[in-house]
Amino acid sequence: MSKFAERLKELRLENNLTQSKLADATGINQTSISAYELRKIRPTDEVIITLCKFFKVSADFLLGLED
Repeated sequence: MSKFAERLKELRLENNLTQSKLADATGINQTSISAYELRKIRPTDEVIITLCKFFKVSADFLLGLED
């Protein structure tokens, strides 16, 4: 899941979002977003889907399976 953490942070920063703003926009708790980026917890399938829809990327991209 380390690639997920990198991609999540990269996408968030590319879109000029703080963790708090991303949390507000997606309904995902800010503490969880921080923990995902720090590789402390793994996202659920539901979280992955929510983030893919928000950033308009595939799950394969977000999980680091494709570039």
